[in-house]
Amino acid sequence: MADNQPERSRLRRLLAFLKRPPTWSLWSVSLVGVAVGIILWGGFNTGMEATNTMQFCIGCHEMRDNVYVEYQSTIHYQNRTGVRAICSDCHVPKDWTHKIVRKIQASQELYGKVTGYIDTKEKFEAHRMAMATKEWARMKGSDSRECRNCHSFTAMEVAKQRPRARSNHAKAQQEGKTCIDCHKGIAHLLPKEYKEDEE
Repeated sequence: MADNQPERSRLRRLLAFLKRPPTWSLWSVSLVGVAVGIILWGGFNTGMEATNTMQFCIGCHEMRDNVYVEYQSTIHYQNRTGVRAICSDCHVPKDWTHKIVRKIQASQELYGKVTGYIDTKEKFEAHRMAMATKEWARMKGSDSRECRNCHSFTAMEVAKQRPRARSNHAKAQQEGKTCIDCHKGIAHLLPKEYKEDEE
């Protein structure tokens, strides 16, 4: 019985402390918690932004030697106005919720690189149609959200468009089409198996 007395006494003191901790302890814990939260949140966001850079995206061998090379010959890479759209502008949503979902999906796509599924030009080409089809479906499902960060029907100066573009944009708007319905292959080569008339 006597052996348990010191333990009970310590337990009572601990419970008393937890019921009424000193004021400075509450403030200290709160400040430390806020500081740790800011550091963790800042680190997380810094990491998220680092994964949105062009250098990070082309870090994979198959991307650097395939789609990055193709992209360099498009209007999204070099144009008269000097505005450049990078990988994340077209493939990563801007809003936080959709961005997190897309980052999780993209981490699954790294599986192809790690396992050697698409680690050579030949393997990449063999799977290009499947990868493109999946990306087109994702873009269509989001109403071409990333395209619309820069392009929208309401911001277009229709009078300055070529007659064919003017007509197609008006028709697309009436039919509720989205950018990717007509603009496949705008930044990357179309797969060899792709047939426009089959859509």
